[in-house]
Amino acid sequence: MSKDVFLYDSTLRDGAQTEGISFTVDDKIKIARKLDEFGIDYIEGGWPGANPTDIAFFERAADLGLRHAKLAAFGSTRRARLAVEDDPQVRQLAELGVPVITIVAKSWDLHVEEILRTTREQNLAMIDDTVRYLKSDDVELIVDAEHFFDGYRADPGYALATLQAAAEAGADQIVLCDTNGGTLPDELTPVIDAVRAAVSTPLGIHAHNDSDVAVANSLAAVAAGINQVQGTINGYGERCGNANLCSIIPALQAKMGKTCVTDEALGRLYELSHYVAEIVNMPPLERQPYVGRSAFAHKGGLHVDAVMKRPETYEHVNPERVGNQRRLLVSDQSGGSAILERAGRLEIELAKDSPETRAIIARVKEMEHEGYQFEAAEASFELLMKKSVGHYRSLFDLEAFRVIVEKRPGGEILSEATIKVGVEGRHEHTAAEGDGPVHALDRALRKALEPFYPDLSAIRLTDFKVRVLGGSTAAKVRVLVESADETDSWSTVGVHENIIEASWRALVDSVEYGLMKRGARRPGAGK
Repeated sequence: MSKDVFLYDSTLRDGAQTEGISFTVDDKIKIARKLDEFGIDYIEGGWPGANPTDIAFFERAADLGLRHAKLAAFGSTRRARLAVEDDPQVRQLAELGVPVITIVAKSWDLHVEEILRTTREQNLAMIDDTVRYLKSDDVELIVDAEHFFDGYRADPGYALATLQAAAEAGADQIVLCDTNGGTLPDELTPVIDAVRAAVSTPLGIHAHNDSDVAVANSLAAVAAGINQVQGTINGYGERCGNANLCSIIPALQAKMGKTCVTDEALGRLYELSHYVAEIVNMPPLERQPYVGRSAFAHKGGLHVDAVMKRPETYEHVNPERVGNQRRLLVSDQSGGSAILERAGRLEIELAKDSPETRAIIARVKEMEHEGYQFEAAEASFELLMKKSVGHYRSLFDLEAFRVIVEKRPGGEILSEATIKVGVEGRHEHTAAEGDGPVHALDRALRKALEPFYPDLSAIRLTDFKVRVLGGSTAAKVRVLVESADETDSWSTVGVHENIIEASWRALVDSVEYGLMKRGARRPGAGK
């Protein structure tokens, strides 16, 4: 496939500098394989001289079996007071055996003189020596001109001289870095024009997001003639992050007509974003463009109605093109259109102005006035809808529950729940202890129901969130519960002045929804 723009992923290095992210070697191996499978051209594996994890990663690099991507190792120019062949980190790069080496070079005189504590001339020599030492027929050599746009603002002549030194020494690609993330798109384009007039070496862009324009700067750079874009998955990176490849890739391909991946790969962008988020144990960004869960979510009634008729009225691209999906949110603002769309997915026949539809809308509005929110609790809404049209009967009847929290001498806190439930004339009375009152209640409910519904053992509670609706101690509480089984996850909601009752309502919906989707029926119910 012929490409207009080449993608250079720095998730494994720049992404590792994100607050809250700490890669294991296995994490890096998994992500590298996923990036290669997706069609990324360059994968920067890390700085092999910087830490044990990166050293171990490159030791295992031969096992990666990359089919598309080139593996790049990152390093820097030689130290000012060492000959290039005597600099251990440069020698390590040369001996690594990777197809691509990327070195960072200073292009801002402030850093040269105040941070490196050397002269401008020595810095140029460091660039020249290092590129010549590392460059060979078997190695593609990329130079990242660090702080280039700041350096250009301070002294255009010297900043360009650093690029010319790299080009004359044999660099295959020179990357212009907005390391502080302070450059705006209208500043960036004239600088790139000046660079293209000064050097003929292919150019790349490496933007940081401190001014929230890293993606915009990257796209502007491509429009100005740059053919390599560096970034990270989900925009991970130090401070405010790096340019987000999950936004850049679809913008290049779907909007600018610049081929960078296959159309089939573009359809797996959502999967890639969420896979990496899972590996690094970071919550997916719900409102992230293209790949966020809310990127194609519609709530307003007029919007929902219009999208159902012509999706392009409120969607700038087809969500399926990036592997995402449209979501019509059920709320007190969405009207009948979202109800009908959801009913269609559940194979429930409803007419827009039918009494059943009006009753569901009225019930949703009433419950949201009480504090319920179904946008993040679609399982609770599905149960509400099925119960409203007589398609579902609860799997058990609660007779009573009691929760006790006891603080014992020494500070130990014990929660215990007892529960009585009935299923078709049979009664269960159980008790259980837990780490907290909700955990105890969940365990007691499971003990009571598992004799009737063995599949309950496959369902687990994975998250529990509480929000106080109002500012007083008597305010209502909204509880969101997330649960999962081997193949799926779902969310439910409960609201009440009492946090235990709110939790109970969300918990019951969670259990009933999970059992319902596994085909459970109340004992004695017809098929």
